[in-house]
Amino acid sequence: MNPPEFTVETFQNEFLPAGGREVNAVVTVTSADALGRPADAAEIIIIDRSGSMAGSKIVEARRAAAAAVDVIRDSVAFAILAGTTKATPVYPDDGSLAIAANSTRAAAQQAISRVKRGGGTAIGSWLRLAHEIFSTRPAALRHAILLTDGLNGERPKQFDQAIRLCEGVFSCDCRGVGTDWSVSELRKISTALLGTVGIVAEPDGLAADFEAIMQAAMGKEVADVMLRVRVPQTARVRFVKQWAPTIEDLTGRRAEAGPQTGEYPTGAWGGQESRDYHICVEVEPAAVGQEMQAARISLVLHAPAGPEVLGQGMIKAIWTDNEEWSTRIHPRVAEATGQTELAEAIQDGLAARRDGDLETATAKLGRAVQLAHASGEEETAQLLARVVDVVDPVTGTIQLKPKVRDVDEMTLDVESTKTVRVKR
Repeated sequence: MNPPEFTVETFQNEFLPAGGREVNAVVTVTSADALGRPADAAEIIIIDRSGSMAGSKIVEARRAAAAAVDVIRDSVAFAILAGTTKATPVYPDDGSLAIAANSTRAAAQQAISRVKRGGGTAIGSWLRLAHEIFSTRPAALRHAILLTDGLNGERPKQFDQAIRLCEGVFSCDCRGVGTDWSVSELRKISTALLGTVGIVAEPDGLAADFEAIMQAAMGKEVADVMLRVRVPQTARVRFVKQWAPTIEDLTGRRAEAGPQTGEYPTGAWGGQESRDYHICVEVEPAAVGQEMQAARISLVLHAPAGPEVLGQGMIKAIWTDNEEWSTRIHPRVAEATGQTELAEAIQDGLAARRDGDLETATAKLGRAVQLAHASGEEETAQLLARVVDVVDPVTGTIQLKPKVRDVDEMTLDVESTKTVRVKR
């Protein structure tokens, strides 16, 4: 079978001033229209059935899980779990994985319709059972959807251990319904497990959201794709961050892959996907006029037969005494830097507001308003306007609103890491 087709493009200003050490580049990875590798896959849907899932929440959670089951294609292994202070298999009820077909999808939907609410919330135990069930069957692509409406009741150490157990085993898209759950808790899961986090403010929006998540999962064809960065002996990687379509810091996820070489997980891919990575490398300064390869970038698929290189790119450094050349910032790098600063300003500002540090909250959220205005991020600017009163967007002059709805604050937090490329 031919390797899946990817392109790797590098965007940077390669010129450094005399004595310059820091090289920044944006690497854009794009998959072909179709990768031609329908993968062996497994799916698990995890729904909260705690006591707080009252009224329409549990009704709509059941409807959402059933809608997601409808989208699972034939031959995909799947299971449904329900969670309280422990997780229990809903379908199959023996803790195994079923194979999707008309009969098993119908049986799963019948089982889902019988789920009742009652109990507390221990999300780590849900992840542990998902890990156990996924481990019963080899599959190239393992993906879960997790839904909750409340705060995790476990000790932080238990929760963190469960997340670490699942890293590299399956990906997980997390959703919170209502406003009584924690964005930071679900973001911790989605970041570690290379998924997404989202808010569904009203329960009647769950079914459409679950269906869309599962459709996206069914479009994935290639798993275990790594971004490999190799630098010279005298250089080091300062950071690797995905910045589009969402901001994810991959620096701490590095796996050593040889001398001066590290690999960073990019997750699963389908056709017609494009993602941007901001890479920063620190090099030893060289003489004016000298050129060096600051990093070799490779996209690597860890296939059963061995690693396959799917695409390559290069980050360069050229030292110059021409100030005009060395002070230019490539538009794509500027965009990545600005988007990351915007997300950090929003999250830091909201955290300060929750902690009662109004001075820091005003400064950070004011900076966020300024950045959103300067970059044309209209949707982010509108979300910010629900949390602050904007006096002057150019200077970032704001006043904190005395009262903010929980849904507006949480939506701003969740959406802060989603980015949109500027059209050129």
